[in-house]
Amino acid sequence: MADETTDETNQLADADNEGVEFSARVLSQYVRDLSFESPSIDRALEGPGENPNLELEVNVNARSMRPNHYQSEIEFVAKAVDDRGTIYELECTYGGVFLLEGVPQDAIEPFLLINCPSILFPFLRRIVADLTREGGFPPLFLDPIDFGSLYVNRQNAGEQDGQTLN
Repeated sequence: MADETTDETNQLADADNEGVEFSARVLSQYVRDLSFESPSIDRALEGPGENPNLELEVNVNARSMRPNHYQSEIEFVAKAVDDRGTIYELECTYGGVFLLEGVPQDAIEPFLLINCPSILFPFLRRIVADLTREGGFPPLFLDPIDFGSLYVNRQNAGEQDGQTLN
């Protein structure tokens, strides 16, 4: 009896997915904004002062451009500071244009805010490492980012904000 139910469930799932073809293509990738500031280059020669600290900020945004064409961007900020002040500040917005076809409407937002940034991140990571190295500092190698967790946190924060408004 359990086998019959499982077979029926599998057949229903297969029937639901028949004829649905999903397609995602990267049409372009780009640097929208890039800035590296080192207020005092002699800091690179002296090494970090007392209590160096690295502050990182990551935001992901997406928008529709025209039918089936979407833009997804990662906004990244790194600020290295110590007791004497700012060592360096790096800002980069890296994005891509994606063609999505056959994606259910309710899956587009998560795809743009989770999957697309995951595709773009290795390129942003390389830019950040190269830029900090070219600025005279050790390269900043970013650990992988769990964009799924960022999305869930963003959704939860939005729900909490919505609850406080009511």
